[in-house]
Amino acid sequence: MVTSPKKSAAGLPAREKDARASPCNMNPVAHPSGRCPLLHLLPQGKTDTEHLQHEEQITLPGTLPIISPPQSEPWTKVPFHRLRRAFIATALILATTPPVLAANDDGRVTDFLLYNGMEVVVIPDHHAPIVTHMVWYKIGSADESPGKSGIAHFFEHLMFKATANHATGELTRAVAEIGGSINAFTNRDFTAFFETVTPSALEQMMGFEADRMRNLILTDDVVKIERDVVLEERRWRIETNPGAILDEAVDATLWQNQPYRIPVIGWMHEIAQLNRTDAVAFYNKYYSPNNAVLVVAGDVEPETVKVLAEKTYGKVPRGPELLPRVRPVEPQQNTKRTVTLTDARVSVPRFSTHWVVPSYRTAEPGEAEALDLLAEILGGGSRSRLYQALVVKEGVATGASARFQGASLDATNFAISVSPRGDAKLADLEAAAGAEVARIAKDGVGNDELDMAKDRLNRSEIFAQDQQSYIANIYGSTLATGGTLKDVEEWPDRIRKVTADQVKAVAARYLVPGHSTTGYLVPKTEN
Repeated sequence: MVTSPKKSAAGLPAREKDARASPCNMNPVAHPSGRCPLLHLLPQGKTDTEHLQHEEQITLPGTLPIISPPQSEPWTKVPFHRLRRAFIATALILATTPPVLAANDDGRVTDFLLYNGMEVVVIPDHHAPIVTHMVWYKIGSADESPGKSGIAHFFEHLMFKATANHATGELTRAVAEIGGSINAFTNRDFTAFFETVTPSALEQMMGFEADRMRNLILTDDVVKIERDVVLEERRWRIETNPGAILDEAVDATLWQNQPYRIPVIGWMHEIAQLNRTDAVAFYNKYYSPNNAVLVVAGDVEPETVKVLAEKTYGKVPRGPELLPRVRPVEPQQNTKRTVTLTDARVSVPRFSTHWVVPSYRTAEPGEAEALDLLAEILGGGSRSRLYQALVVKEGVATGASARFQGASLDATNFAISVSPRGDAKLADLEAAAGAEVARIAKDGVGNDELDMAKDRLNRSEIFAQDQQSYIANIYGSTLATGGTLKDVEEWPDRIRKVTADQVKAVAARYLVPGHSTTGYLVPKTEN
């Protein structure tokens, strides 16, 4: 599986904005607000997003160890990291010494550490007798060694193999027998594994996950067979999909120094060279309790989870101390670059323009929130400027959107995308979209427009709280990329404080036409 999906100076839980004008035709669960669901399948060509590990389970993003024919999934799917903008209206306090519990004032969210360094977050939700159990490892594709692209995703596959205590498939069968769901996903910045089951099965799930954290049996045959599966996944998901090929080329062009330029699934020739020695070294270095976060959300109580976590995960030895996740820094962007893919398989052309911008983790205070709102105003659905101008009024586009990938450990990507209708030309649509961006950079946005954008964001996040898996993802992805529980809590207030001048400032500072990368996907004609 591959995923993709950062934070402010305070390390905030970033909301990745991927607002779409088109309907969410792959929505497994209709979102109460009418917006696209906060979870998605693989956007067309975006290998930094999730695949399904078990295709029959559409509950959460994951991978595909068993490959099926590729789906034509538009770029307009809402990305996974949009989860992290969710509105959480509870007071939170982090524990600083293990294993003492630290709960918020109403006891709803609890955070504690095991003695081996594993952080545990408990989010009680008694609406239904189910529980979501997630283990997040602070390792993603951007942490891979040069020449070993795809190993993070590859190892996610290997985690479903036999251990010293359980046969291959035993965990999956145990979940299926009780009607639960299981999956996993790899991102540029983390890898996560999860099960949604009845509360009575929580201890069993913890036992399985604690076991495979250290007891995998990795033989040459196991590694070779699963490597072939990943190679086939890449053929189906990327090599046969013109949009995916283009998006990889755009990422490789946009990022000049950052490892984000490398696809999460990896390059074909490097995947083919991965071996047992690589897998064992990766396992020993990164899969340890002190490099993991456990999130349990659902019909549970913190004290119960604490006892079970100590009984299972607490027995796993602490792993090696890891160095800070310091990666190459992106140089100043000072050129306009274009990437064009012409392919006979393309039926609907599109263009997308991308800029390198700060994430929630790297931005100055208030900048990431302003970028979030800029994406909402510019391309956040049917009320956005691009949609109203190009789809509703002029009728020259089938969809128009803007996306801010705020939930990244490092600098990130802001993009706009438009698909033409009928005989409309990409050049004309690009000019119109660029003019709208320039208008905001020059004239700013109105206070009423800004207030409505804030209301839309907060309303959709309030509705999202009804999905316990969403909340578990928010906390897990925040903590796995250096954020805190407090960051989740304070996001709504920071959004409310953004001013129109701040939105204008980030548009003028970062969305510079001459500092962008634009990808064109066009059909191949007889000429």
